[in-house]
Amino acid sequence: MRVSFFSAQKYDQRFFDAANQHFGFSLDYQEAGLSATTARLAEGADAVCAFVNDTLDAECLQELKQLGIRFIALRCAGFNQVDLHEAKQLGLQVVRVPAYSPEAVAEHTLALILTLNRHTHRAFNRVRENNFQLNGLLGFNLHGRKVGLVGTGQIGLAVARILKGFGCELLGYDPHPNPEFLELGGRYTSLDQLYAASDVISLHCPLTPENHHLINGHALSRMKKGVMLVNTSRGGLVDTSAAIAALKSGRLGYLALDVYEQEGDVFFRDCSDEIPSDDLLSRLMTFPNVLVTGHQGFFTEEALTQIAEVTLDNLEQLRQGQEPVNELTHQLED
Repeated sequence: MRVSFFSAQKYDQRFFDAANQHFGFSLDYQEAGLSATTARLAEGADAVCAFVNDTLDAECLQELKQLGIRFIALRCAGFNQVDLHEAKQLGLQVVRVPAYSPEAVAEHTLALILTLNRHTHRAFNRVRENNFQLNGLLGFNLHGRKVGLVGTGQIGLAVARILKGFGCELLGYDPHPNPEFLELGGRYTSLDQLYAASDVISLHCPLTPENHHLINGHALSRMKKGVMLVNTSRGGLVDTSAAIAALKSGRLGYLALDVYEQEGDVFFRDCSDEIPSDDLLSRLMTFPNVLVTGHQGFFTEEALTQIAEVTLDNLEQLRQGQEPVNELTHQLED
């Protein structure tokens, strides 16, 4: 089986080549993102491997079908970038990596919280200039604070375990309550109750049409003044314009983002020599109480190893004519 990778970076090739020693696929890597205009780069392949910011809409899927592509392997958990109904109509099987080292994203979440709270990024720059003043670096104890987790699946639960060690009070919201969250001492509430009570709110849910811009002006208005908001899940969960307004008013005291709703144009690229074209992202960067990282929550040795192994195992099951447990299209109702 020949697999054509899109949005491929050098680290993708390193980890997938290592995992492929057990499978023997023919792997082709290209930096271009997958869309209707680039789909032809997969000509001659049996499958494509796509990432979070690739666009697999109906037009792209139709183009892939015409090229003879049979399988689509997502090397990520999210699948909001794929028109699954169109894929099923075309007979394209879509698989994903539903979970990979949840501790990787959870630990990055805590890194963002601690960095933003204790201003270690600003302190680092100050000290390098021989400025040892503490003015502007005041933080707060996490111990005893209420932390609201929107989503208590594997990643949300991993975050909860760490925060439990810090002595935080855990609040959760999830349409599908997790007994393990309750065993940790967590308490489920409504979203409005979580917004109103939490000192820190962290998002750990998939992006769906129903929760797009879950964090909007109304939601922000229900939060404590000075709340810290952290998003390491999907950019579209946060209305960036509303967040900027809340930062300006002081409703949002801190904002940490590892994802951004328009990240497809800039993340995973070196844009340092380009004139910024995203006014909202540029505006975010001007706030001293905003911390942005470039979708690196997943970026650990363990997570990348697991992503590669699960992705190729999904494709091996498809090659053998099996029905992978991680297939998305067969789960759709006719």
